[in-house]
Amino acid sequence: MSDNFTTPPPATSAGASGAPVMSTPETLGNIFFEPGETFAALRARPRFLVAGLIVLVLALVVTFLIMQKVNFGEFMTQQMEKNPQAAQMSPEQKEQTIAFWTGPIGKVFVYVMPVVGTIVIFAAGAAIYLLGSMLMGGKLNYKQALAVWVYASFPPAVLGGILAVIILFLKPAEEIDLNKPGAGLAVTNLGALIAPASPMLRGALGWFDLFTFFGMFLAATGLRKVGKLSSGSAWTIVIVMWLIGIVFSVAGAALGFGKS
Repeated sequence: MSDNFTTPPPATSAGASGAPVMSTPETLGNIFFEPGETFAALRARPRFLVAGLIVLVLALVVTFLIMQKVNFGEFMTQQMEKNPQAAQMSPEQKEQTIAFWTGPIGKVFVYVMPVVGTIVIFAAGAAIYLLGSMLMGGKLNYKQALAVWVYASFPPAVLGGILAVIILFLKPAEEIDLNKPGAGLAVTNLGALIAPASPMLRGALGWFDLFTFFGMFLAATGLRKVGKLSSGSAWTIVIVMWLIGIVFSVAGAALGFGKS
């Protein structure tokens, strides 16, 4: 009598811990439709490079298209006229400043600043998630925290970038305002309904944004799945960071750094 043993096939859809295993393309697609399972897979195999690069490329593309459509020299001239400090400058100094920002070096700064800013936000946001998780008793390392931040940012950035590009081709150049976040292309927050004369209120309501709330939902899901936090703890971290963002926006507007 022979034993009828069969060898089970190797697992392809779940890792040893029971978490689903996803390739990078699957992770990029599933984060839109199955964020819970996607973040569960990211706990076992945290990744962020490809998603982060896509976000950076989108930022560059949108910036490039905006710069091609608007008259940046005219915009800088208007900014100089509005700036009280510019009143103390001579006409030659004003021309030199405008020439710098409209020249090759100035344009490099314009293109590079959104990229550098995004990288800094990725790194700092992950550090805050790591700290918040530690305070809440979660189990999260920095690489996992970075994966949560990047993938929570990825769908809103992609959808917002696509929407901005579509609107950019439909909107007249004179209606594009470089003083507004995203050049005022996609109106998805309550701050867009507030007059520029109320910069503090406008800055606060700018955080009541559809894409921001979508990202908050994804971040809370990621902290639960990757950091092994309770729903309450995950949402506490996310909401505290949202409130901090509001405070900084209001403070910046009060100090004259808000968008007009």
